Amino acid sequence: MPQVRVAGFSVSADGYAAGPEQSLEHPLGKRGHEIFAWYFPTKTFRTMQGQAGGTEGVDDQYGARSMQGFGAFILGRNMFGPIRGPWTNEDWKGWWGGNPPYHAPTFVLTNHPRDPIVMEGGTVFHFVADGIRSALDQARAAAGDLDVKIGGGVATVRQYLEIGAVDEMHLAMSPVVLGRGEALFAGLDLSALGYAVTRSAAGERATHLVLTRQ
Repeated sequence: MPQVRVAGFSVSADGYAAGPEQSLEHPLGKRGHEIFAWYFPTKTFRTMQGQAGGTEGVDDQYGARSMQGFGAFILGRNMFGPIRGPWTNEDWKGWWGGNPPYHAPTFVLTNHPRDPIVMEGGTVFHFVADGIRSALDQARAAAGDLDVKIGGGVATVRQYLEIGAVDEMHLAMSPVVLGRGEALFAGLDLSALGYAVTRSAAGERATHLVLTRQ
């Protein structure tokens, strides 16, 4: 049965999944790139960038799974770009250039409607202005027999956890302390929401935890 999953979601040792002050210069927030240091050397990431080589250990295995088996994606507005408020600049089409890595229908949460954007490689950005449940219904319909990935950012993942919509969450815990940023766990009682760690593995640069909703 198709699931709703969070996968390859990086978090620091002190619970931050993005740095502060996101901007064009710092898409992941200041120092946010440090929590993805496990992913950048992998063969999976380098292949996505059109580069050869890369590591093929545990980190690569989890990195590869984090983009496999999905028929649709859901992103928060911040994950799509740094523009706030009405879409005054519709030239902005995401951080990823002309061929984003999704290659499937991708639903962007927003308070401001915008026409869909068709990109290379099968990615189509749909802008959903009527809430997270509507976005999930549309993503499930688009995904068919495949899973839906909640791609982030932090606020979006938290919202879907709070309503119990996430079936499985893979966290890559990086050995770095950010000190401030966007906290993933603050105020969330994951145990009360039904989540438990069902799998763990030590990678080369991160510890991988899989939480499943019981």
